[in-house]
Amino acid sequence: MVKSNAIELGDDRKTRGVNKGVSILDLIFRILAFIGTLSSAISMATTKETLPFFTRFFRFRAEYNDLPTLTFFVVANGVVSGYLLLSLPFSIILILRSNAQRIRMILMFFDMAMVTLLTAGASAAAAIVYLAHKGNRKVNWLAICHQFNAFCERISGSLIGSFAGVILIALLVMLAGVALARRP
Repeated sequence: MVKSNAIELGDDRKTRGVNKGVSILDLIFRILAFIGTLSSAISMATTKETLPFFTRFFRFRAEYNDLPTLTFFVVANGVVSGYLLLSLPFSIILILRSNAQRIRMILMFFDMAMVTLLTAGASAAAAIVYLAHKGNRKVNWLAICHQFNAFCERISGSLIGSFAGVILIALLVMLAGVALARRP
């Protein structure tokens, strides 16, 4: 009986150690995803370029808010960034109390919602970026990136942080699943 309890105690310590490691990874991934999504939102929201026409009175300009899809991208990244910032204290609580399963379940639920929102925003923006680079001859949409080089480079670059956020938040969901499956 005593030997059985000692084995269970050892397994319990091992499980808590794994959960603590998962919780530390959770915090690191949240911080990295926050940085990626916030930088993507800021990069896209500050993107604009103006090209001169024949005179100084007529100019062509391109801004992110000219396309509702890119506006959705900025809003989605902003919402996810805000969520990730607000979830950091809960992630710290999970490090301190590795047996706080309800908090982990709540975070997992909201993480799934945020990965869905972020995927929708990033995918929609990726489609617009593709059209800006390649155009579509069948419907006579011209590629604008030949004229607006800086604009296209920035909107393409802002997708990187957003898709990195998608991957990191998906990993957060998987980490929460591992921790919940190994609970003592």
